[in-house]
Amino acid sequence: MVRIYISKTNLEEALGRAIEALKKGSIVAYSTETFYGLGVKFDLEDSLKNLCCIKRRPGDKAIPLIFGDRRLLPLVAESVSQNALLLMEKFWPGPLTLLLRAKKNLSKYVTAGTGRVAVRIPGSSLGLALVQKASFFITATSANPSGMIPARDADTVIRYFEDKVDIVIDGGSTHGSLPSTIVDVTGKSIEILREGAISKEALSKFLKKTP
Repeated sequence: MVRIYISKTNLEEALGRAIEALKKGSIVAYSTETFYGLGVKFDLEDSLKNLCCIKRRPGDKAIPLIFGDRRLLPLVAESVSQNALLLMEKFWPGPLTLLLRAKKNLSKYVTAGTGRVAVRIPGSSLGLALVQKASFFITATSANPSGMIPARDADTVIRYFEDKVDIVIDGGSTHGSLPSTIVDVTGKSIEILREGAISKEALSKFLKKTP
């Protein structure tokens, strides 16, 4: 396991190193605006399997993805509804995860066989900088074994996983106390599956204002 401490002078080098590692199948831990996440490249089946193993993640739980440019959505999503577009405009980048209809060739580790894919553009954080530079989707499952408290700092990530994670990008402690809010936008109406950093009230107020 390699721990990279982020400073003002080494950010670009650290991100480049992490991206090359992701392309080769490595697991990279990084901070978001909520908690630390574990990233692997979204289309590397062996890496996805390894990720689920180290997290002891049940096979019926999908793995969310983060990315940095909405033009990449056709790689993983079959369609994007008008409701989804409205929510993206308002709440991205930020802690809102949207469930979209998934491409049929997307890994079952990502979709858990649901036909849906969970995606978001994260708020200002190392995670956002990473996916913007990478130009591909990476996983954004929280950095903790299933059932444990999500890691808010690099020390906790290392305590949880030790050398099972290849690179830990240490950007300090995260500020989030709540995970992202999860909204299903695959139907005609939206369904809030998990209330998190964006409240149901905030979502309801916004949707009432939209035509």
